[in-house]
Amino acid sequence: MLHLRLITPTHRTDDVVRLIEKTTGATHLVVLPGAARNPSGDVVLCDVAREAGDELIGALRQLDLDETGSIAVENIDLSLSKRADKAQEEAPGEGADAVLWEHLADATHEESTLSVTYVAFITLATMIAACGVVLDNAILIVGAMAVGPEFGPLAGLSTALVQRAPRLALRSLIALVAGFAIAMAVTVGFSLFMDWLDLFHKSDLSADRPNTGFVYAPDEFSFIVAVLAGIAGTLSLTSAKSGLLVGVAISVTTVPAAANAAVALSYGDTKQTWGSTEQLLLNLLGIVLAGTLTLLAQKWLWARQRERTAKASGV
Repeated sequence: MLHLRLITPTHRTDDVVRLIEKTTGATHLVVLPGAARNPSGDVVLCDVAREAGDELIGALRQLDLDETGSIAVENIDLSLSKRADKAQEEAPGEGADAVLWEHLADATHEESTLSVTYVAFITLATMIAACGVVLDNAILIVGAMAVGPEFGPLAGLSTALVQRAPRLALRSLIALVAGFAIAMAVTVGFSLFMDWLDLFHKSDLSADRPNTGFVYAPDEFSFIVAVLAGIAGTLSLTSAKSGLLVGVAISVTTVPAAANAAVALSYGDTKQTWGSTEQLLLNLLGIVLAGTLTLLAQKWLWARQRERTAKASGV
């Protein structure tokens, strides 16, 4: 269930109330006349089944409530109410399958912004991965994958392509390209510093590395795994199961490939630099492609679900 807290101009309150009352899956409607001060107006509260949330939020935006008032949405972890149970039963589809497009756009907007925190995380992840590839340590590679924040802009790019949002696409692309460029540049300097300390050696990079050699040797499985990870990551975002993102993060080799490219570049090893770069681009392409197709499939399936529900109800 979702909880909506709305601030409505007084002249719009009746329209908002009627809209909520007509929405299948909405319940627990509360109206507080004149309770809002900034902006001034009425406060309307209600709960709605997740599967009906996107349609209701879209209708509220058509009433310009996001411009003249406010729309705040929260997840309800526990609701002990027969009315809530009935609302969820009446709402079409399953809550786990529902996509809240406004929430997805907002979440990817935040995650795909080129911020100091984002650059710090992707740089630290790349430096950790650099240690992993030199030491041939799979644990460090997995740790670097989990720390890397690159799935945010990748999901933002997929969302932008589906929603036709050029500003989000540009923001995500800048975060992705600039983030990896800065992280790799810093890691080149880090590698040279570690070599000066006699902790990194060129012989370690050229030696047989059974645990991490895959990061500069892309093959068919590189793309296949990236596609599967892109599907899983997108589903985890749209179904609000964000905890699965950690599992997605450690299944693709974006950050380790960038790290190996940086270390190889610091030693002038063009073969490994190019192989790692190819691995990186292949993974990025696979994730974006899979994410975009997954969102398109979800959009189509949910539209079909609404059509079937409308026909069944005689609308």
